[in-house]
Amino acid sequence: MAHYLASPYNYTVANRPYSSRINKIVIHVTQGSWSSAINWFQNPYAGVSAHYVIRSRDGYRAKTCSWKDIAWHAGNWSYNQTSIGIEHEGFVSNPNWFTDAMYRSSAYLSASLSKRYRIPIDRYHIIGHNEVPGSTHTDPGYYWDWYRYMRYVKYYRHYSGLM
Repeated sequence: MAHYLASPYNYTVANRPYSSRINKIVIHVTQGSWSSAINWFQNPYAGVSAHYVIRSRDGYRAKTCSWKDIAWHAGNWSYNQTSIGIEHEGFVSNPNWFTDAMYRSSAYLSASLSKRYRIPIDRYHIIGHNEVPGSTHTDPGYYWDWYRYMRYVKYYRHYSGLM
C-alpha cells in the first residue's frame, strides 16, 4: 500500500477506476508555502486535501492522496467526485511564485492526467478553483498565465510520448 501525505481524514477513500467519470482538473494556489500546504493536508482536522502539490522553485510534485480517492479540494462535492486537484505553491497576488519550472511540471502532470482520463485539453475541463460553481476562492488568480499553462499542457500531451 502506498503512503500518501494527506491525512486519511481529509479525503474520501474510493476506488475510481480509469473508466470513471473524472473529467476535470482543478488548478489551485496554496496561499502559502509548499510545506505549509503539506502540513495542512496532514492535519486530521483540516478537512481539505488535493491530489498533488507543486513546489515553486523546482516544480517538485508531491502526491498527497491517490487519484483513485476523492480529494476535498473544490468546495463542491460534485466537482470533487469528478476531478483531480492540483495545488501550486504561492500567493495569487504575487506572480513571482509562478515559475517556469512550476508551470512545466504541473502542465506535464495535467497532460498525463488528460491522457489517463481522456480529459479534453481546454478551459472547460482544466479550470481554476475560482471557476468551480459556488466557489468563494479567487485562485489561481489574475497572475496565473493560462495561455502559457495550456500551451505547455498541449505540448506535453502531443510531443512527449503521451499520445
